[in-house]
Amino acid sequence: MSPSDPALTGLDGFRVEIDPARERADVILDRPPLNIVSMPQRDQLRRVFETLDADARVRVIVLRAVGEHFSSGGDIRGFLEASPEHVSKLAWNIAAPARCGKPVIAANRGFCFGVGFELSLACDFRIASETCFYALPEQRLGQIPGSGGSARLQKIVGITRTKDIVMRSRRIAGRQACDWGIATECVPDDRLEAATDALTEAPVEATVRAANALGGVAP
Repeated sequence: MSPSDPALTGLDGFRVEIDPARERADVILDRPPLNIVSMPQRDQLRRVFETLDADARVRVIVLRAVGEHFSSGGDIRGFLEASPEHVSKLAWNIAAPARCGKPVIAANRGFCFGVGFELSLACDFRIASETCFYALPEQRLGQIPGSGGSARLQKIVGITRTKDIVMRSRRIAGRQACDWGIATECVPDDRLEAATDALTEAPVEATVRAANALGGVAP
């Protein structure tokens, strides 16, 4: 079903689908083949999550992507063109899933790099396919993860593994990410959608209670 709210239409590089019967909204990255995230897209993603959080039709949100790769990261040229004020808001924008009072599930396959990884880390659950690789490769470009990824990762895997991933731009395969607790589950690539669907159909009350127990923001 097409969303009717203006905040959910005319989006740069992604779209939103709402299924009221399943009480589910899908935020779909749709700039194949690598689903690069533009600067305007980051602010739009924030507004979309805020809008869906207030939408009574929605009880669970899925963040997924078209094609073989979730996202190879952000548009580097956009950093050179952005104002300091805009750059200062990047972490707040990408943290929108974490502020959402409804469960947010990221379905990751292929490359999940840079801001794509940071956006996924802000979600409550990450389902990784066996083709998935997580990485924060900004160090290779003389940058640091600027949207909260290293801080969130440290809470999950600790400072030693975070330094290994960030300072060496190390790629973590889906299976290892699951072993380390980065991913909730790792499944064969052709089972990613089914595993995501199964999680969305879990009782939302139990999901929200779990989020509260872990210090989440769910009401």
